Amino acid sequence: MTREGKYPAKAHAAKVLAHFTTLSPASFAPSTPAPLFLLASPRSKLWPFCDQSQPFRQNRFFYYLSGCNLPDCYLVFDTATGKLVLYLPEVDKDDVIWSGMPLSIDEAKAEFDVDDVRYFPFLATDLSALSPRTVFTIEDLAKTADDHTALLSSLGSKTAITAGAPEFLEALEEARLIKDDYELALMRKASEISDNAHYKVMSTLTLASNETHIHAEFIYHSIRAGSKNQSYDPICCSGRSCSTLHYIKNDEPLGGRQLVLLDAGAEWKNYASDVTRTFPIDGNWTTEALAVYELVAKMQAACCERVAPGVEWDSLHLLAHELLIAGFLELGIFKPGADADKILASRVSSAFFPHGLGHTLGMDTHDTAGRANYADPDPMFRYLRIRRKLEAGMVVTVEPGIYFSPFQIAEWKEKACWAEFVDEDVLDKYWDVGGVRIEDDVLVTEDGYENFTKITKDPEEISKIIKSGGGL
Repeated sequence: MTREGKYPAKAHAAKVLAHFTTLSPASFAPSTPAPLFLLASPRSKLWPFCDQSQPFRQNRFFYYLSGCNLPDCYLVFDTATGKLVLYLPEVDKDDVIWSGMPLSIDEAKAEFDVDDVRYFPFLATDLSALSPRTVFTIEDLAKTADDHTALLSSLGSKTAITAGAPEFLEALEEARLIKDDYELALMRKASEISDNAHYKVMSTLTLASNETHIHAEFIYHSIRAGSKNQSYDPICCSGRSCSTLHYIKNDEPLGGRQLVLLDAGAEWKNYASDVTRTFPIDGNWTTEALAVYELVAKMQAACCERVAPGVEWDSLHLLAHELLIAGFLELGIFKPGADADKILASRVSSAFFPHGLGHTLGMDTHDTAGRANYADPDPMFRYLRIRRKLEAGMVVTVEPGIYFSPFQIAEWKEKACWAEFVDEDVLDKYWDVGGVRIEDDVLVTEDGYENFTKITKDPEEISKIIKSGGGL
């Protein structure tokens, strides 16, 4: 339990230390002074040739060890004593006129789960007093000297800094993989906000005539609920554009199109949600769209049901492809009578499902420690962002999809397996579907899973919401 309900920075620092001790035992040899960890939050910056500030996004590793969402700060963790010290920028009297008083030392001590709070000028003195110690940081401070000039000039050669050590970065990433109760509460809240915003989009869809209206509706209801930031740029696509995985134009008219694919997630106190729903623009499913939707829903439900500790993520991704192949054989997109095992071995299903089943989720949408292998020669697994067994406390997305992308499919048409297995006359009926993806945020529990995402996936219920305007 965190002290006084604060974000559990001290517990997180202890987790990082435990991983780092295992990954870098030489750093803790009896004759070696215990190392220090040094992290920095991003510097405040203006846009070039302008007096407008660039949007601030906190360094997630800094936040994980501090709970502090302010720029221009530093953090030191002493692995020998377990002491965690936050360094704030000094008060800029000129800036106070425009921006008001910043957080004070006493206010910071009350808010953050750290052992001490000091102003930045004490950092160099404190590090020097702790020397000789190896200081590990994830940043190459020298290469970002414009951000850290004051620190480097004050340290001189008095303190040795080891930047970008892979063991330190891996320790941070592995620590973040398993969420504690405090983090899970934040993620449930983010999902709750996203559920409501997705529902509002569905219930006002008949008033929309452009993808921009969908984007605006989702953002509006997120901000109203207190989420001022999105986990990522919302994907609001329609018609054939639904076949573009990370579509962000969000500005095309909806007229004459079948489906909307909305992939959008609100952020809550730096923790992400990531939710996708696909639905008919006028509330009426075409025969082809409903067939594809129900197949994706079947793929997603089957994969969710198998989420549990010890399960290899690869096996779930493979299951999704097996179900796609069986479904395409029934629909006739894959030639009836073709051997499902041979289709799977050919990897031609990757033409319609090119991405991975999902990814880890946390402070980043594509969160840490998934151990992806983008050099994998197997096209079915190349873009799979998780390549490890599931563990209790992991949060993952489960997001199979089926897409009819001319660009993606063109490459596969050159392969012998295409003519052997694909019936192009049947496929031609599905181009206007564009694409279908269904995505939920799922916690791996000790005995299975918990689905954070509650917005409906039932196609009949979706139709009713759209047609009735949510009953409003």
